[in-house]
Amino acid sequence: MYYDVAQNLFPGIFSFFVQDSAIVYARIFLILFGFLLAYLGYNRTLEPLIMVPMGIGMIAINSGVLFMQGGGIGNIFLDPLVSDPAALMNIMQINFLQPIYNLTFSNGLIACFVFFGIGAMSEIGFLLARPWASMTVAVFAELGSFVTLVIGYKLGLPIGEAAAVGTIGGADGPMVLFTSLMLAPKLFVPISIIAYLYLSLTYAGYPYLIKLLVPKKYRGLVVEIKHVDVPKKQKFIFTVLMCFVLCLLLPVAAPLIMSFFLGVAIREAQIEEYQKLLESTILYGSTLFLGLLLGVLCDAQTLMNPQVGLLVILGCLALLVSAIGGIIGGWVVYLFSKNYNPVIGIAGVSCMPTTAKLAQYAAKEANPYAMILPLALGANISGVIVSAITAGVFISTVGLVK
Repeated sequence: MYYDVAQNLFPGIFSFFVQDSAIVYARIFLILFGFLLAYLGYNRTLEPLIMVPMGIGMIAINSGVLFMQGGGIGNIFLDPLVSDPAALMNIMQINFLQPIYNLTFSNGLIACFVFFGIGAMSEIGFLLARPWASMTVAVFAELGSFVTLVIGYKLGLPIGEAAAVGTIGGADGPMVLFTSLMLAPKLFVPISIIAYLYLSLTYAGYPYLIKLLVPKKYRGLVVEIKHVDVPKKQKFIFTVLMCFVLCLLLPVAAPLIMSFFLGVAIREAQIEEYQKLLESTILYGSTLFLGLLLGVLCDAQTLMNPQVGLLVILGCLALLVSAIGGIIGGWVVYLFSKNYNPVIGIAGVSCMPTTAKLAQYAAKEANPYAMILPLALGANISGVIVSAITAGVFISTVGLVK
């Protein structure tokens, strides 16, 4: 009797004693890992905007376990696998994050919201200052996506799943989320989690990779940045034309392309009311729920899929190869122009503005007078565009290979 009362009062604790030991150990690990992520976000070792809500969500989903009707075990956060319309309508009245998940996350809308904000914060003039150099670096930095696609397929993944995990190499979280929904819906949850988690964790290793591949005397190169005063009218026209061309060529990626370039266009048109809305409310609100939902999706039972281990390895490989490719691209541009710092290549890995900041930190560490941030931001913006093109190509062509 007392046991039943205690079990009803503290189901989260007693659930540890009735679940399979593998799931129990996984829950404990994820709870501790959630604490670690939240703390690393707190002290700015990792990106706090994602890591703090993700860590707390990870702790909550693996702690707040209930004994459900019928003897099952579950939670009242969300069920990412429910698909029957009637069951979905019922569960949306119970699980408090289910409406946000189904109406913004599982359909890719939240990725578009984030791209609105990224576009509104992007100064397209950085790209136009050195367009060919920026695009060259960005193309090289997409190498991880294609290498991982091939390796994943050779290891037995269906072509759609291999392509989805390959897009992690583009280092663009919303793009990975969108592509995995299109190509690998069954693995959408683990691919999305791995993408955002390893985007943050892998960046801790990028400074060491830069030092390994770029000697100090080249890291400290002072680049002459010619001031390119591009009129806002020209930048606006360029933005609209790029949106038109890319949507025409890659309609399957048009929602993300439109979101990004609309944000840029609002910035260049100086529509301050919309710009403030996108840069603050839309971007930060979306990022908060994105991090929280990613954490809540880290349920031990969901992540016990045996394919997750392979996805983790492939995700790390994609980011590593893309970083190496970007730095190679930086060297290629340096060899042809000389007025270029090879470190800028890491910024072709398109997570804005993290990799651009990493490039500037590496250059400044080698030479306090080296200022490469404007060119690194240009490579960042190019990386976003190239990753969108890659995602569109993957989504458009993968069906032809099945």
